[in-house]
Formats: sequence, structure tokens, C-alpha cells
Amino acid sequence: MGAKTISVKELVRKILDHENVFIIDARNTDDFDDWKIEGKNVEVINAPYFELLEGVDPIKDQLPKDQDLFVVCAKGGSSEFVADQLVEAGFPNAFSVEGGMKAWSEHLEPVRIGDLKSGGTLYQFVRIGKGCLSYLIESNGEAAIVDTNRMLEPYEEFIQKHNLKLKALLDTHLHADHISGGRKMAEKEGAEYYLPPKDAEEVTFSYNPLNDGDEIKVGNAVISALYSPGHTIGSTSFIVDDQYLLTGDILFIDSIGRPDLAGKAEDWVGDLRTTLYKRYKELADELVVLPAHYMTIKEMNDDGSISEKLGVLYAQNHGLNIDSEESFRKTVTENLPPQPNAYQEIRETNMGKIDPDLEKQREMEIGPNRCAVR
Repeated sequence: MGAKTISVKELVRKILDHENVFIIDARNTDDFDDWKIEGKNVEVINAPYFELLEGVDPIKDQLPKDQDLFVVCAKGGSSEFVADQLVEAGFPNAFSVEGGMKAWSEHLEPVRIGDLKSGGTLYQFVRIGKGCLSYLIESNGEAAIVDTNRMLEPYEEFIQKHNLKLKALLDTHLHADHISGGRKMAEKEGAEYYLPPKDAEEVTFSYNPLNDGDEIKVGNAVISALYSPGHTIGSTSFIVDDQYLLTGDILFIDSIGRPDLAGKAEDWVGDLRTTLYKRYKELADELVVLPAHYMTIKEMNDDGSISEKLGVLYAQNHGLNIDSEESFRKTVTENLPPQPNAYQEIRETNMGKIDPDLEKQREMEIGPNRCAVR
């Protein structure tokens, strides 16, 4: 009898429900070191497939006897072989993760953030394998989505299930680490697509410009645009019903945005400091910050959401507590992780300059997000 399989959706639910999860990652060590499945109660070991061709003896002593074992690889093929080997070796509760890390990278999990003052609800779609966060605001039968991922089906299913009319798709900025699905979904659903004009100088398509102070009504909810440059020259935040602050890639829970993804770190560092130390400082401490990414699982709340009040971040986030401008400039121009995979191709895709096929898009997005200063 062969090993069982588990879908990424089922595995994500186990992780978000804080079950103990044991992962055997059968990819090459370099790929594993760059990017892996994480969670608060997740234990993961790396056992490359080629080391297990003759059986699982090399790792038997590391495996729990009374726990399910989940084997993952790049696409789901090698993990089936390893999981079968585990069953033969006396581990009947071995599962192969369907679709591997490719499927892990693409899964979106909706998490309810809270009610709106005007009536309605705000949801966060967590892309746990990539750290991307997008948002659906629904009120009085209408909906808007902010920072839409290219996988549209989860949003479409949600909208259909809740009987919503999609009115607007908004991007906080021109993304460099993942492909936006906003324009494509707007075309499919007959909705309006919005983009900050200073990030749109090279785009090849029509869009609705989002300028500072603009308001978009969704049902009874109001989405207010706040120009907040620094990650990009056009970066724009959104305040929803004076309750929630969608910061894009300007402010994260445990870090701040990097200003170099368009090669403009020295030019934009001053904008970044002004946004974080002046524009945001003038906002209410009670606003709930909802970023476009998170860096590590430590930033995740118990319910699977990524959020924190602005006042708490001003007290705890190291990026908001750098006294001198010189130290700030040094931090955000010298203390940077590697550029995201294929970031220039992703930017060109989001500009409409190139149109890679689905397999190429998947390849371009594989790996962790790297939008934050370390």
C-alpha cells in the first residue's frame, strides 16, 4: 500500500490551527536553505531525494514514531517516492504534499480581520508560501481587492460564495516580487483598476490614477488614498473607514520597506523616512496596520493574520526608531537582503511590457519575498 497525499490547503489549515507538523523536505539543500515551509509548531528537516534512493535509513532516527510525516519536494513527484519509502520502512502515516513547493507558493488562505464601522468586513488573503498579503473589503454587496495576487480563483470563489459585486482592484504600488492580478481580474469582472500614477509612467495599459486624498466608495465603506513614497516613488497607502491602514511595502510588522527595487535606494531613502517618521506619525495610534508582506512566521497572530496597531509598531518596530537620518540612510541602503528572484522581469510584467506564460510566471515567483530591510 502506497503513501497517502495531502493538499496544500489541508496542510496550511493544520499549520494555522497550530497542530504539530513534521516536514521532510526532499529538495536540494541550497533550495531548502533559501526557502522552506515554516510555522509556529512546524519541525522541518532537509533530506535530499538523491540521498534516499536506497531507502530512508539515513533519516529514520530523526523521525517521530507517533506523528504524521509530510514529505515535500519541488513539484510533488520526488515526495511521492520518498513517502512510499517511509511506508515501506514502517511509517504508515507518511503523506506526500500534492504539487510540492510550487503549490505551496501559490496557495491563498482568507482570514477574517474584522468588521467595518460602516458595515461590512475586511479579509486578509494570506499567501503563506510567499509571505504576500492581499485584502478584500466588502460592504453592502460590493467588494474591492487590494494588492491582488495573480492566482484569481480564490478571490473569485470567495466573491461568488458571498454574493458580492467586485467594484475595484487597487495596487498600492508597482510590485517587484510578485505578479499582480489586479488588472486581469478587473477586465474579467468588469471592475475598475487603480494604480498610483508615479509608478505607472512606463505601463502599457490604461488605468485609473490614485492620487493623495482620493476616496473610493465600496458599498458604505470608504477607502482613502494616502501618498506614502519610499519603497517606490508612487507607493500609496489606504485607510479603510478610519480603522485600518494598508501600508503596502512601506511598513511591515517587524521591519520597513526597502527603497532599492527600482535601483533608486539613494534617491528614495529620504521619501521613505518622511513617510515613516512624518506622514504615518500624524495618523491615529489605533489604526490597525495591514502590510502587503510579512517576513517570518513570528509576525503571524494566533488566528493566522498579520496585523498590529500603529502605536505598537512605533514602540516596537526597530525601523521606526532610528534617531539620526544618517543612521537611517545607512540601514536602508546597506543592510539589504538579495534582490527578489526575477524582480526586473516581474516589474516589466506588471507594466504590461512582457506577457510570460503561466509556467514562466510560476518560475519567476518561486522563493521568499524580499521586500523588507533586514
